[in-house]
Amino acid sequence: MTVTDVGTLGERLRTAIGQVLIGKETRVTLLLCALLARRHVLLEDVPGTGKTTLVKALAHGIGASFARLQFTPDLLPSDITGFNAYDPRTGEFRFREGPVFRQLVLVDEINRASPKTQSALLEAMEERQVSVDGVTYPLPDPFLVLATQNPVEYEGTFPLPEAQLDRFGLKVALGYPGRDEEVSLLERFLETDPLGDMEQVCTVDDIRAAQAVCRTVHVETSVKQYAVDLCAATRRHGEVALGASPRATLALVALAQAHAALARRDYVLPDDIKALAPWSLPHRVVLAPAARWREQTPEAVVGGVLRSVAVPAGVRRP
Repeated sequence: MTVTDVGTLGERLRTAIGQVLIGKETRVTLLLCALLARRHVLLEDVPGTGKTTLVKALAHGIGASFARLQFTPDLLPSDITGFNAYDPRTGEFRFREGPVFRQLVLVDEINRASPKTQSALLEAMEERQVSVDGVTYPLPDPFLVLATQNPVEYEGTFPLPEAQLDRFGLKVALGYPGRDEEVSLLERFLETDPLGDMEQVCTVDDIRAAQAVCRTVHVETSVKQYAVDLCAATRRHGEVALGASPRATLALVALAQAHAALARRDYVLPDDIKALAPWSLPHRVVLAPAARWREQTPEAVVGGVLRSVAVPAGVRRP
């Protein structure tokens, strides 16, 4: 597989998902970047904007195994990872896999579960494995967590800790559709079920091959330095208590490689970094108390950083 094949695969997936989720081409591209870069996604928006539909369409389009976890305050870590159950036939304990042992895992309303339950995902998201009673079990490949949360309702929720937020490569809001898009949505869904009629575009083997291609996309030293400078600028910012971590830098560059491959390029441009930074960095930035009192936002901080950090010139194909 080549970057041209990756670009063609991306177009086919965007077209297929676009039949189900109307007018969200940019968000679908971001989701494909995360999939190809092996980075998890946090979908934050109000109910009814298509978050679950988007994830289901992606899973169906690539033929991946899929599980949906509804996070609630009484959910236990073992409900996610699995547990050892006694088998009376053999007189031994056998491990029963939890729903996290799927290739695409939709975690619905992740902030409604307790911090202890939320932490059950940390090892899975970072190391793609789970440990139960001292035994480690590998997760399937590819493995992608897509979590949703409602930014409006705070009663009965537990804010995600910084360590968990840092494991999401992207934070994406879908937003409401435009008037014409919503009319098209009505016409399409009242007459049929686009998700049920959606055809599988590729296999998970194709996704693994595309992921391997994305890792070979060339990143010039000046582009690497640009990504580092952006993340470092968030750490030095006067209104920031905690800036983007080195993990954020790694994620940003990996996502930019996928973005370039989807554009059929075998090299990363600064424009790839700039296109992804507004989605990849703000959720990793913790504002200082004084900045929060002034109703400053992490998005505004990252926007200012993008305007202030010099963009490298003369980046060419290797």
